[in-house]
Amino acid sequence: MKIPKRIQPLVDEGLIDEVLRQLMSGKEATVYVVRCGEEIRCAKVYKEASQRSFKQAISYQEGRKVKNSRQARAMEKGTRYGRKMQEEVWQNAEVDALYKLAAAGVRVPRPYICFEGVLLMDLVTDAAGNAAPRLNDVELSEAMALDYHAQLLRQVVLMLCAGVIHGDLSEYNILVDEHGPVIIDLPQAVDAAGNTSAEMMLERDVANLATYFSQFVPQLAASQYGKEIWKLYVAGLLQPDSVLTGRVKLDQRPADVGAVLREMEIARREAEDELARRAARV
Repeated sequence: MKIPKRIQPLVDEGLIDEVLRQLMSGKEATVYVVRCGEEIRCAKVYKEASQRSFKQAISYQEGRKVKNSRQARAMEKGTRYGRKMQEEVWQNAEVDALYKLAAAGVRVPRPYICFEGVLLMDLVTDAAGNAAPRLNDVELSEAMALDYHAQLLRQVVLMLCAGVIHGDLSEYNILVDEHGPVIIDLPQAVDAAGNTSAEMMLERDVANLATYFSQFVPQLAASQYGKEIWKLYVAGLLQPDSVLTGRVKLDQRPADVGAVLREMEIARREAEDELARRAARV
């Protein structure tokens, strides 16, 4: 097929020898099957921000690092240079997450390079060598659903142990190869320790899995794996082989209202003292 304009620089650099076909087009990128020497891989071409239906919400950007303060200021102001930097950070987030997660043993496509807004990585295939289907397109028995759900919970735990939360996990960004589920589409991945929405995103990812698999295994609908995983994580007890039950014991102890009020009073006094110090310096 004709070489897409965005892929041409990788062809010119000898990173891609041939574009075989378009694999899919989604809300954030178009993916092509390409030949690199004797290897068949895929090239993910990120869409421009104006063409994406998935917006770079502030909650996803929080905690992401930039190279210097100039870039950070430009991104905050929304200048042309700042928007360009936002795009680079957005794309690099997936590359960084893929390298980190692959090293941690998470089942993700192996990345090779991200060049001029094109991510070159492994093509996930089925047993016959064809492009692997999405989880949403796979017919599941109850036993398979239980197995895949357990595998994916283990992947979520591995990701969190590596400090990463997918942030948009669902049956639409999970592929199924001959060995089971493979997690894809990570440009919105967040730093678990540096994002104040991390708990919400982790629980939402896990709830999405429960909702989907409960079509085949109804009892999963009432599970609390997300809360259980996060509780272990914040307690410093989460391990790749942590045994999960799907249940969380509620704290029945009465709230210490007095302690809360004391903390509020301390915070109020500290704020007043700070205002007084500022006034004294004027």
